[in-house]
Amino acid sequence: VQLQASGGGLVQSGCSLRLSCVNSGRAVANLAMGWFRQAPGKEREFLAAISWSGGTTYYADSVKGRFTISRDNTKNTVPLQMNKLKPEDTAVYYCAAVRGDYSESYYYTVRDYDYWGQGTQVTVSS
Repeated sequence: VQLQASGGGLVQSGCSLRLSCVNSGRAVANLAMGWFRQAPGKEREFLAAISWSGGTTYYADSVKGRFTISRDNTKNTVPLQMNKLKPEDTAVYYCAAVRGDYSESYYYTVRDYDYWGQGTQVTVSS
């Protein structure tokens, strides 16, 4: 599994941004995916998770209703659509993956994940 996140940039408050995570390595069954972020001086924070099937998603309260995670297993991609961005959303965003126990498994802590992308910077100006 080799993950690469992209799509970050500088946007104004209230705008939208769409991040993408691509697995350029071999496909793995039951590969659950997640998005995290880390702001300077802060711990890495869970944002959203999606099961291998795509049928189960889970969000942190801080982004629920604003961010949407999805996946396309035919293209090995996991987008994160971010709407109504706020200055406090400024951080480096990471995608992560782990082989789940079941097709509907999902995970929401840093220690659950085995594979990480390199991160993409998102900056939201006020």
